[in-house]
Amino acid sequence: MIPIRDYNPTTRTPYVTIALIASCILVFIWQLSLDPRSSDVMVRQFGFIPALLFGQATWADGMGLIPSWTTLITSMFLHGGIMHLAGNMLYLWIFGNNIEDVMGHARFLAFYLLCGFIAAMAQALPDTASTIPMIGASGAISGVLGAYLVLFPKAQVQVIIPIGFFIMRTLSAGWLLGLWIAFQVISGLASDPSGGGVAWWAHVGGFVAGMALVHLFRQSDVDTSSDPGLPSARAPTIPKGRSRIPDSSKESSRPSPKSRITEPPPQPERPTVQRRRDPPTGSHRT
Repeated sequence: MIPIRDYNPTTRTPYVTIALIASCILVFIWQLSLDPRSSDVMVRQFGFIPALLFGQATWADGMGLIPSWTTLITSMFLHGGIMHLAGNMLYLWIFGNNIEDVMGHARFLAFYLLCGFIAAMAQALPDTASTIPMIGASGAISGVLGAYLVLFPKAQVQVIIPIGFFIMRTLSAGWLLGLWIAFQVISGLASDPSGGGVAWWAHVGGFVAGMALVHLFRQSDVDTSSDPGLPSARAPTIPKGRSRIPDSSKESSRPSPKSRITEPPPQPERPTVQRRRDPPTGSHRT
């Protein structure tokens, strides 16, 4: 299933999401400009290689351009092909803006990078001697998907189902992302961890990290209690320090609109000299 949009409006411009997508596209254009040999060297230099990080292997003198731990970051901006890039950026665009909306720009960037680190470790720890470079933003984006599932399980997502021909359907995020993570787990169990291909356990690790960390990074004054449906609308946020319950002491001091005044107002003294009474020109409101 290919998601094409969600019905979950945001309240702020997703500058970090846009910047991440633009950065990945620019880096990919640079990758395309390299010849095959230079491209292979670049992937090995800037991709994440577990054996280098855990001391199971070392670069020859003068070969390592950057410290091995920094490849945990640089590897997130490299991709293995146009479909790899397009799929990752599509998911980041659809789901990332809502998570950035509830976290704020700086927190979202920190959350994204941390999920990427955890995802890389989930793939690397079972085989710390692996020399296969790991590239792609999938692990960090998986964290975004996990956070989305926790916060907006009822949000409606429009998807295309390619089964010989294209079928368009609208599913809840709970169903879509639940099926997505189930597929990652099944694929990971069926794959050879020592071989190349898709880093399935990075997807699983990033997804679990996103679910676990989302409440630590979300802003406390953003209300997501009204899960959006179709169409969706975010519940109004109550400013911090205010309460929905009115102050009973203030309310009790106000007269009820249905109450009556038991004591009549004082009447002016009747004059001793009677005069002709003109008709009243106004009225009193009680």
